[in-house]
Amino acid sequence: MPKITVAHSPDSDDAFMHYALARHKIPTGDIEFDHVLQDIETLNHRAATGTYEVTAISIHAYAHLHERYALLPHGASMGENYGPMMVARENYDLDEIKKQRVAIPGELTSAYLALKLFAPNIETVAMPFDEILPAVARGEVPAGLLIHEGQLTFGDEGLHNIIDLGKWWASETGGLPLPLGGNAIRRDLGEDLMKRTSSLLRQSIAYALENRDEALDYAMEFARDMETRRGLADRFVGMYVNQRTLDYGDDGRRAVQLFLDRGFEAGIIPHRVPVVFAE
Repeated sequence: MPKITVAHSPDSDDAFMHYALARHKIPTGDIEFDHVLQDIETLNHRAATGTYEVTAISIHAYAHLHERYALLPHGASMGENYGPMMVARENYDLDEIKKQRVAIPGELTSAYLALKLFAPNIETVAMPFDEILPAVARGEVPAGLLIHEGQLTFGDEGLHNIIDLGKWWASETGGLPLPLGGNAIRRDLGEDLMKRTSSLLRQSIAYALENRDEALDYAMEFARDMETRRGLADRFVGMYVNQRTLDYGDDGRRAVQLFLDRGFEAGIIPHRVPVVFAE
């Protein structure tokens, strides 16, 4: 019996996406699935050694992993005119913020790549993504780059949204979505197992979208700072799990290639990467 470990972050959107597999809502035939939950930067680094058969990764990290993994055509988190936010206690203008030290959720994250495309010389310090918002609120760093639920809750701490990098990217690219995360599958599984695994993962996303209330009930167990705010959690899940998650779409695929191409041209990614999807 093939055993597939699916690694993803402990966030409400990823939980929503994988609900049907985690709670055995769809038949999986002879494939057994295990789930491992870790923060995205840990997953980025573990993918470098092929630790998991299927893993969530940052699109930025894919540039360093493409020989071992292929991107699945589903499971994407795309910012549709929204994305990682740079927040601060002071309401800096864009020239001022580029002179500040910014906390980031890791140098392999797509948030970091977008930030460096926006401000190539900005000073950064890495910390776990869920420690960034409180660190900014306490004044330990002047600014922080928020991913996940903090994009909706930063105002509770009296912080200012200095720039939304998803909006910035859309303005730079004629409205393309900002590629943030994707699901990747190890190439050495072979074509048949890759295809069957991919089909089941897509079915899990489709099940959640078609059975939203029960999938959201499950996702609420992972909704940091929104445990009693179902409407806000539903909004966050909808931002990053939607029809785009079922398939990148032609413009989404173009956006992934352009994002990595611009990272290479800016000297952030060491080589040009041809993006390969596991069809």
